[in-house]
Amino acid sequence: MGRPDPPYLQIVAELESRIRTGALRPGDRLPSVRQIALQWGVAIATATRVISTLREAGLADTRVGSGTVVTAQPTRSRPAPPSAAPASLVRPRTGTPERRRTRGSQAVSRERMLRAAVAIADGEGLEAVSMRRVAAAVRLGPMSLYRLVANKDELLAQMADQVFGEAGLPDTEPDGWRARLELIARTQWALCRRHLWLPRVVSFTRPTLAPNMMAHTEWTLRALEGLDLSIETRVQEAVTLHSLVITSALSLAEELEAEHASGMTLAHWLATQRVRADELFATGRFPLLAEMHESTTPDLDALFDYSLNRHLDGFGVLIDQRAP
Repeated sequence: MGRPDPPYLQIVAELESRIRTGALRPGDRLPSVRQIALQWGVAIATATRVISTLREAGLADTRVGSGTVVTAQPTRSRPAPPSAAPASLVRPRTGTPERRRTRGSQAVSRERMLRAAVAIADGEGLEAVSMRRVAAAVRLGPMSLYRLVANKDELLAQMADQVFGEAGLPDTEPDGWRARLELIARTQWALCRRHLWLPRVVSFTRPTLAPNMMAHTEWTLRALEGLDLSIETRVQEAVTLHSLVITSALSLAEELEAEHASGMTLAHWLATQRVRADELFATGRFPLLAEMHESTTPDLDALFDYSLNRHLDGFGVLIDQRAP
């Protein structure tokens, strides 16, 4: 008899069953992290992993102001536990001494390691990623992992590069510099939405020489060819555009992490601040902020759209000024 699924997958299976039978319909709110922890008697980290797994399976979507809801068209089945190594990658026991690894086997082990590390970060947060935890997920001794990466910092850098490799950059670029820059920015925004930890491991002052990340920069520089801009200006634009995405994504990640940790949506949190806010605005010192106080809950996706469009407007002015 096989071993039972880990607790988080048992909860995922129960919620998935409710979704597919119609007990939970598209748009319905799913239990919060705190509610899952209380109802099933599991830790917050386990409950957080439940929500992440449902998102990755396409069954749920986290919306700022609404919490985690059932998606409109849940289609994918739940994934296998990230700690389970594919059968084709399990080393057979032959009874003979293990030979020295070839370069190809090291590449396979590194791929397994990075997939496991990314799955842990996606499901439980960056703090859960450790050399020992990743080694256990791929069924290696901790010291074996150090043959693949020197330390945790290198592991995080390779995880980021692995994630950037998920985004297939088109060989045929859209017409116009603005469409090209918007495409690369939205591609990176989607990556940060799927991997909330990603903005925290990207550095602008000490960038990692990582092929997949470098491919994004190269693509952006190529998108600006033919505009009579110096290479310095093109590099500055590539870095500035990327930093806009990362900065916006940090705010999104912090909000979703706060929601998961507290079980309280942004709208609910704002409601708890209502009494104090009403007292401050009643003084008349902040009439413009008082108008905003009556508006809807901030939409971080809309804020990213606004920031991106205003940045591209400004860059367009620069291009017009440089035009012959």
